[in-house]
Formats: sequence, structure tokens, C-alpha cells
Amino acid sequence: MKWQGRRGSDNIEDRRSAGISGRGAGVGGVGVLVVVVIGYFLGVDLTPLLDQGGGSVVQTGSGGAEITEADQRAGQFVSVTLADTEEVWAEIFRDQLGATYHPATLVLFKDGTQSACGDATEATGPFYCPGDQKVYLDTAFFVTMSQQLGANGDFANAYVVAHEIGHHVQDELGILGKANDIRARSSEAESNEISVRIELQADCFSGIWARAAQEKFGSLEQGDIEEALNAAKQIGDDTLQREAGRRPMPDSFTHGTSAQRMKWFELGFESGEVRACDTFSAKQL
Repeated sequence: MKWQGRRGSDNIEDRRSAGISGRGAGVGGVGVLVVVVIGYFLGVDLTPLLDQGGGSVVQTGSGGAEITEADQRAGQFVSVTLADTEEVWAEIFRDQLGATYHPATLVLFKDGTQSACGDATEATGPFYCPGDQKVYLDTAFFVTMSQQLGANGDFANAYVVAHEIGHHVQDELGILGKANDIRARSSEAESNEISVRIELQADCFSGIWARAAQEKFGSLEQGDIEEALNAAKQIGDDTLQREAGRRPMPDSFTHGTSAQRMKWFELGFESGEVRACDTFSAKQL
């Protein structure tokens, strides 16, 4: 992915110099991160595993996190990618929807921070919080994607950012709030099905962004789309459940299968149209 030399976003809130302090819990380091990341994508809270052995996580402190050269590069990459999403979605809202796009803020953190949706830690993975309209991202997740989930490359990382911004687009359009209201009144199985449709639409929106980024900035290099599709494949619910040693249970899916996530990303990339991403009306996902 070609990203160096382009402007970064003004909507980055860098909290990486303040981190959660405290001692680890029974499983440490990357091992903890892998377990909870899998839990995040499965929609299962595995953070109680962090308390085995009597460990605990205490309040966010300040000055506790070292910012490495890799952290700096990751922050610059995220900033440029976010800026690209801002320009792309501003044009799409104007040209396709006759509306104004209001960008999200992206919070970079290391170890942990606070959000309007609760604590953001390495246990939560990247997420969008509609309560404050911010994306929360610990760039250590990129390392996990590459080393543990088999999703390598800059464009795989860009897909993660674009997917979370896709949730902000849903929020801007009023889709996310309505869908979550229905989920709150639904059975667990129905709620999971709606969650899958939310996530697949965000995948489709990330595909729209990828197409527009290529047209507007010439960002894509050979193999980039394959990187994004591989990332979508590696974080499908069925794939993650198999990797966790479980038999895939469709009723428990909250993000969609690998095939579905790849399909909807491709659909967004091929069409470039917001209306093509209506997962809620689709009879077959």
C-alpha cells in the first residue's frame, strides 16, 4: 500500500503515553492478547481469563507506556489511512447521498484507556464506540494479526481501520442505532443475526473505501486486495472457532463467516455504491 508522503488526519487522539498499569494474570503477553482477540471476534467476553491466578488490572496511569519506533510508524500509517477515509466518505456522502459526512475521531492507545462504551484494553480489540463516535485502536493488534492470525501487510491493517470507520458511517446514516435498538429487544439468536449483518455491511463499506482510495490516491499495490481478503478470511467466525479448537456454531456467529466477510468486501470494492451494501435486505448473506 502506498501511503507515505500523504497528509495525516487531524482527528487522531494519541493516548499512547498513558497506559494501564498493573500485573498480568495467569497467561501473559501475546498469549493473553491472542485469547482475548479471538474472544472479541467471536463476540465472547474472555477477559475473565485475565484474572486467573489473582492478577488484576488497575486504573489508567500516565507516562507508563514506551513509544517505540514501530509505534510511531504505526501511528503515522493509521493517521494517513484515517485521512483517506475522511476524504473518500466526504465525497461519497455528497455525491451518492446528498449529505455531509462528519468524521470520527480515532484514539490510539497502548495497553488501555477509557471510552464512553467502557474500558478499552488489549482485551477488547479495535472497536467503534457510538457513545462518543470514536474508534479505539491499540496498534499492537496489527502485530497479532500478522504473527498470530496470519493476516499480513499494510493493506490488511488498513482494512481494520476502514472496517471500524464503516461502523461510524453506519452511525452517521442512523443504521447502527436502529439495528442496536432492535438487537436489544431480540432473542440471543436474533441479536447475533443482526450483529452479523452490521459487521458485513461494515466490511462492504471498507470495500467501497478501498476502491475509492485507489481511484483518488492510487494507494493500491499488487497484492493489496488479496491482503484485505485474507484478513477478512482469517477473522471469520467459523475460522476463528476452528482455530480455537471449537466446532463452528452458526447460531453463535456475530461477525459472519470467512466466505461472507470476503464476499461483502468484494461487493463493496466492485460496486463502489453505498446502496449495494444493504445487508439488512439481503435474503442470502
